[in-house]
Amino acid sequence: MLAGGVANAGRVTRDGAYVFRPTNPHSLSVHALLAAVRGAGFEGASVPVGITDDGRERLLFIEGEVPLPPYPPWSQSDEALASMARLLLEFHRASRAFSPEGLSWSHEMADPEGGSTVCHNDVCLENVVFRDGVAVGLLDFDFAAPGRPLYDLAQMARLCVPVDDDISAARLGWDVSDRPARLRLAADAYGLSSEERVELLGIVARSMERGGEFIRRRVERGDPNFVRMLAEMGGMERYERRRRWWRAQEPIFAAALGSG
Repeated sequence: MLAGGVANAGRVTRDGAYVFRPTNPHSLSVHALLAAVRGAGFEGASVPVGITDDGRERLLFIEGEVPLPPYPPWSQSDEALASMARLLLEFHRASRAFSPEGLSWSHEMADPEGGSTVCHNDVCLENVVFRDGVAVGLLDFDFAAPGRPLYDLAQMARLCVPVDDDISAARLGWDVSDRPARLRLAADAYGLSSEERVELLGIVARSMERGGEFIRRRVERGDPNFVRMLAEMGGMERYERRRRWWRAQEPIFAAALGSG
């Protein structure tokens, strides 16, 4: 069994060169995406092998380290963050040539404005494979959907800078000194223009709201993994606390990003 994750916690296993995961209604679309980006030269995602007779996804295992909470110090380095932004850029470049038309995609974490590039939408440390502290692979494309690459970057930055209040960040083991500077670092590594940096800041704020809405929906459905995770993070007060924190911190992030 492979550790980590929330939605599929305890249900992902490795057998030699293969990883087996639960399927979902969008698995065939995700496999088409993974095959297409691989064909476009992107080697930072698992190669899909197929669906087993008992209904599980089978993919090639990516060798490396995957950080889990409490996140180890090496995974919180500026180089690790910059490498994630560069890897995401490479994925977006490969994904742009793939047409999502006629395929089924998750709406749970998708860009509310839509788009033509299929994005990952859930790049957190648990979904990244590292070697020697450098991001080399993306995992868990269950929430992939067409959207704007900038929205995907904002999602990654929110989770991996992290753009979060001190209490919530500490509960995951984060110990980074200058989060506004780290947001700028992610923007620099991705190569954002001045105009895109202004847009990024607004998307980060919207992403925080949608993240809370996603958790709330899963908890209301009674998903035990999300109920447990929410309790460990302090309940729904976490999201009110984060809103208060963001109102005070947004000008500081804007100044660091050069969008103030």
